[in-house]
Amino acid sequence: MKHHPRLDEDGRHVPIRHPHSPSDLEAWWDPGQLALVVPDGPMPTDLHGVPFSTSLVALQALGGMKNPSDSPAFKEPPFDTMGRATASGAVVVEPDERVWLVAPTNAFGGSKVTFPKGKTQGRGLRPTALKEVLEETGLEVELFSHLVDNTRSTSRTRYYLARRLGGNPADMDWETQAVLLAPFAELKGLLNNVADQLVLEALVERWGELPTWFPPAHP
Repeated sequence: MKHHPRLDEDGRHVPIRHPHSPSDLEAWWDPGQLALVVPDGPMPTDLHGVPFSTSLVALQALGGMKNPSDSPAFKEPPFDTMGRATASGAVVVEPDERVWLVAPTNAFGGSKVTFPKGKTQGRGLRPTALKEVLEETGLEVELFSHLVDNTRSTSRTRYYLARRLGGNPADMDWETQAVLLAPFAELKGLLNNVADQLVLEALVERWGELPTWFPPAHP
């Protein structure tokens, strides 16, 4: 049985029961294709002018030192926990109308594919979202807008919109067995969790704004 190259938080090897197969490298440059990378898998050097490289921040996160960078200032509504555990995550978008997703190792929590997220555990909402994206996708991102708040059975999760600054998805931690870059039109079929479908509905409502989410230098 294949094992994840990263050890879990207790220093143990994590078996992957049903490993994914990586896509061809050409898929990363085709906006109409789903691109997929497995842990330590091959990646192109860059996409849309943003390099794929293992950053110091990513290395620190993978080693347990979590100190993600700040994001631009923007307003967000008050957060009501509704008596549940607090969590946050992000929907990371690319200018070619694709979205970053993660395949949790062994479909943890019943999700085959989902958005990166996690419980705050005493951290703020924004630092948690940055940390979870970095750990689960290997990507450094900046948050630029509130998207939606979502209620699950035991948690209340705030989702932000984010864009990629650097990092490498092949550096995903042990909780993720594949990172995907999926065309917007394929998201509904990929997200098998009802709660994620609600996040997608919020994204659909905002999707027409996508050209304004990236600096003019982006294609």
